[in-house]
Amino acid sequence: MAANSEVLSNKQVILKNYVEGFPKETDMLVKASSISLKVEEGSNAILVKNLYLSCDPYMRARMSFNQDPDFSSFTPGSPIEGFGVAKVVDSGHPEFKKGDLVWGTTGWEEYSLIKNPQGLFKIHHTDVPLSYYTGILGMPGMTAWAGFYEICAPKKGEYIYVSAASGAVGQLVGQFAKLMGCYVVGSAGSREKVWLIPMQSQLVELLKNKFGFDDAFNYKEENDLDAALKRCFPEGIDIYFEHVGGKMLDAVLLNMRLHGRIAACGMISQYNLSQPEGVHNLMNVVYKRIRMEGFVVFDYFPQYSRFLDAVLPYIREGKVVYVEDVADGLENAPAALVGLFSGRNVGKQLVRDDIDKNIFMMIIGPCWYDDDLVHKDVMNNVGYSTLNEEQCGAELLKELEFDDPFNYREGHDLDAASRRSVSLYPLKIQGQRKWHLEGRARTCSSGLEEIGLWRQGKRRPSY
Repeated sequence: MAANSEVLSNKQVILKNYVEGFPKETDMLVKASSISLKVEEGSNAILVKNLYLSCDPYMRARMSFNQDPDFSSFTPGSPIEGFGVAKVVDSGHPEFKKGDLVWGTTGWEEYSLIKNPQGLFKIHHTDVPLSYYTGILGMPGMTAWAGFYEICAPKKGEYIYVSAASGAVGQLVGQFAKLMGCYVVGSAGSREKVWLIPMQSQLVELLKNKFGFDDAFNYKEENDLDAALKRCFPEGIDIYFEHVGGKMLDAVLLNMRLHGRIAACGMISQYNLSQPEGVHNLMNVVYKRIRMEGFVVFDYFPQYSRFLDAVLPYIREGKVVYVEDVADGLENAPAALVGLFSGRNVGKQLVRDDIDKNIFMMIIGPCWYDDDLVHKDVMNNVGYSTLNEEQCGAELLKELEFDDPFNYREGHDLDAASRRSVSLYPLKIQGQRKWHLEGRARTCSSGLEEIGLWRQGKRRPSY
């Protein structure tokens, strides 16, 4: 430990033992250790404060024992690792200095000592949310970009199918395809992932209305996947962006067109099986001259600057939107990671570790609470656009403990009000529908789409 350095408590998420079958929250332990805020003199290491941690399906493979050099196992008894966004606290490396923002592999802990920081990317563009570097501007974004443009080589007017289309990668593949002038269909597996769409109750509406997909379906409601694909693609599929595997891949192979392309990004249906399912329709690869290629995004990291040149303008011009599912605090990280495998997340799942307790908040739209993982409108019989003092009454606002509620219908400058907020910062329910608040909050009524603020879906009420 460096001499004369400050030592702090360091909360960590620890893997207890190797995992078999579906991962559980109890497979992980949140505990505190201690860490020095100075790196050893003469070391090339850097010390970072982690701001955002990324939850990604590939992490499941690392929770079990394996000898794959690209996806080596986590070490039981040690912190889990993954992609994240961090701020440099101290550095012994000549290419990094205190205050630099970086993204790359880090520990699931408040502070991480990174001994080999050469693989980290410096963040130079801060006019977009930092959390985007866990998603659209990080590993998932590069996965979507490389898999779609580099492997699939799309052409205008082609027919594109994306499974797991509401996830961190799928939502981007679909939007990239629409920008190419393609016909795009996506599938996902839940009816309740729709907080962004006021008064809608179908996830398919999220894919169509928010991301611009031409059509979408909930695969859990389809008895016959082959029939569902034929309904959506009567002329067949040119490009399939594969996230699922198993029965879905089997059905897709029956519906591919001649010289179709499949980019195999992952197969989440197989990750928790002791005996993976077989694929029965592989001869279609021969008959239809299909090119199916697996890929790992790490191979494309050298093209990161080219990727940024392509995607940053899409974000700044509003041509691409990105939905995040944010869990607050390391104590909620195990549940967030496990939720990936039951379809609980909507969009990119991440954990925000750097919570400012004195943040000035503005909550726009519906309030939610968690009751056995069932999302409910806290106001029950009151619509999404009626969270205001006039219609809800002072008693409700008092119960919610808002410091400065106002009725947007009374002529407040909503743009000015929103700019007084640092971000759309979600509150946490502490039992019995009572909002617990550290800091100040103001609220106005109406959903995101109605008042035209924060259209990018940068925050979601956490639960």
